[in-house]
Amino acid sequence: MNAAEGIYPDFEGLLQREGRLAGTSWGLFPHQSRGTPSFITPQGVLDARQCIRTGTVFGLDYPADAFDPGMSLKRGAPRHTIYSSHPAHRDDYLDGYYLQGSTQIDGLRHRRADDVGFYNGTPDDRITEGTPDLGIQEWAENPITGRGVLVDLEGHRDEAGEPIDHAGGEPLTLDLVESALKARSLSTQPGDILMLHTGWCEWFLGLSAEDKQRIRQSRKASGMAQSREFAAWAWDNRFAVLAADNFALECLPAVPDSPYRHSAANDNGMMHQQLLAKLGLPLGELWKLGPLARHMRSTGRWDAFITIKPLNITGGTGSPANATAIT
Repeated sequence: MNAAEGIYPDFEGLLQREGRLAGTSWGLFPHQSRGTPSFITPQGVLDARQCIRTGTVFGLDYPADAFDPGMSLKRGAPRHTIYSSHPAHRDDYLDGYYLQGSTQIDGLRHRRADDVGFYNGTPDDRITEGTPDLGIQEWAENPITGRGVLVDLEGHRDEAGEPIDHAGGEPLTLDLVESALKARSLSTQPGDILMLHTGWCEWFLGLSAEDKQRIRQSRKASGMAQSREFAAWAWDNRFAVLAADNFALECLPAVPDSPYRHSAANDNGMMHQQLLAKLGLPLGELWKLGPLARHMRSTGRWDAFITIKPLNITGGTGSPANATAIT
């Protein structure tokens, strides 16, 4: 293995690393705090220009107050205040702005692995306000830009006459993702930004306020089923980012046979610790993918030029994604 030359071990190779490094990408990337966006090369950015065919632009962020109420029991909508100092002046600010309350990208300090700690072994006392270690500013100062591939899970299941059961919090399998890719004759490349379109956000936002509260209290949300196979697949395909239009990318609650029940006990078996704290793989959640998916169905092309520019907040654990797709 020669990380300097862009050659990395496969997931099984990661598991063979010794001690705290087992199952991690710690120390493999030339820029230690950047994580898997390091898979995107300058040539990859240039090649991604080929995805621009129609010149159509899509903003992939919902409004900051779209999920009010949302699935989170703690994150509320921000309050927007406009004020003036004199008749010709207007200014404004937000109160109670949860940076992961709507469309977001999770930073590498968003999750600590119960068994080995923060990404790259970053000490716990470095994860506090004002410290830069693993902060979201890494991807703000050097934005994540490259080829995005949309996997239309909703469309694939609808075509089969088996709509995704959002109300029941259906776990979605790796087999489903691979089947949807195959159905569209899609192939992925190292450095791709993979976007999973489930239809959850549009379904949830279309509910009445009472039904939103009922789903919120159920603690059920459709998403990827927790499995070592999914984590291995994401790493072995060298994805730069995993994003989805659902609450947590993963299903909620974790599946009963989640392999992370013991290693991620504080997360009740969720896969976030494996993906973020161990692999350094940023996760996008609550992305606005419906309009892009419908456009791509009409064109038959499923890739786009993607930019992700988080807020430049030193030490932020996450941020609005500020994601844009150009097709």
